[in-house]
Amino acid sequence: MANKHTIINNQNSGFFQDLVLRIKLILRLIGDRRVNFLLKLLPIAAAIYVISPVDLIPGAVFPVIGALDDAVVIWLGTTLFVTLCPDDVVQEHTNVLQKVVTGTWRDAPQQDEVGEIIDTEASDELEEE
Repeated sequence: MANKHTIINNQNSGFFQDLVLRIKLILRLIGDRRVNFLLKLLPIAAAIYVISPVDLIPGAVFPVIGALDDAVVIWLGTTLFVTLCPDDVVQEHTNVLQKVVTGTWRDAPQQDEVGEIIDTEASDELEEE
């Protein structure tokens, strides 16, 4: 089952493009008033954890695992944040970032349905009535 908040990846996009898109989504969601303030603390707390000298697994004892715990905390904090945000808000920001235009499909009118074509020139001035 697919995650309800997965960003639709373009076949031509790479890891770093997807990562940048994800970061932009998180920043937009943090700035959105419709997202609960307490929920916004998840990615902020994850970032503070990475910056802070305190680690769950000391890097001096297990250097590789010490770096992995930072990555896990960032992944968990940001994934939970996006998952817990309102669906419509996440979809709105995702569409904006991907420049998706929502609409309905309709067929072009047939030639006999098209009325008379009027040829005119564009004008910057508004006509006063």
